[in-house]
Amino acid sequence: QVQLGESGGGLVQTGGSLTLSCVASGGDFSAYIIGWFRQAPGKPREFVAAISQTVGNTYYGDISKGRFTISRDNAKATVFLQMDSLEPEDTAIYYCGARIGGSSMSYSANYDYWGNGTLVTVSS
Repeated sequence: QVQLGESGGGLVQTGGSLTLSCVASGGDFSAYIIGWFRQAPGKPREFVAAISQTVGNTYYGDISKGRFTISRDNAKATVFLQMDSLEPEDTAIYYCGARIGGSSMSYSANYDYWGNGTLVTVSS
């Protein structure tokens, strides 16, 4: 069973950048698809991006708008989310999730393991 921990959140001004990290422990990290989701107060969890196990195929939600980049380093058991051109609407708790396989990368219920999240706040 894999455990996930997010970091890298914080306060940033509009137009700024942040890089989030999702570090895994336990299990074979390279066997997991990793996805990033976010949730703002009073809103449902939204799909941000996902990356496949070893080939590294990437998938992005509409909210990424070409501003976010997901990558992974299996040797470090870490997935990164580079976020550029941040807007106040990006303010949310960002979560990473892990799953072994299946389709529908954007469906949060398909992910089996979750971290506790990291808060991103974008000021106007």
